[in-house]
Amino acid sequence: MAHEFLSDDWIEAAKAIRDKHAADVPKITASIKMNQIITDAPGGGEIKMYMDTSSGEMIMDKGELPDAEVTITLPYDVAKKQMVDQDAAAAMQAFMSGKVKVQGDMMKLMSLQGMGTDEATKKINDEIKEMTA
Repeated sequence: MAHEFLSDDWIEAAKAIRDKHAADVPKITASIKMNQIITDAPGGGEIKMYMDTSSGEMIMDKGELPDAEVTITLPYDVAKKQMVDQDAAAAMQAFMSGKVKVQGDMMKLMSLQGMGTDEATKKINDEIKEMTA
């Protein structure tokens, strides 16, 4: 069943996919606490999300971390290209053109480069892409 990107159903389905493959995913070595503000969301407004890898696992959900080290503000379409399509070039182009704004520790953000290249994470990404409308 396809779910609209970043809807509550999408978030729950993405968590279930990650949980299903958790035993196969290597521990994440890049520790980051990041808030994301996704603008231009369907229906207007913005969606606030967070990502926390400080435990060695990827934790993503709606909301905000009070102790985030970095905050990224980006348009919905760029977030979808980055998170679902894994299109790093589109994300970089959006950053270079000023569509993506970063506040906080840029080095923490840079530590994510190259993350998710293992086979289990690729499988997770493929399943998330498949269930995204």
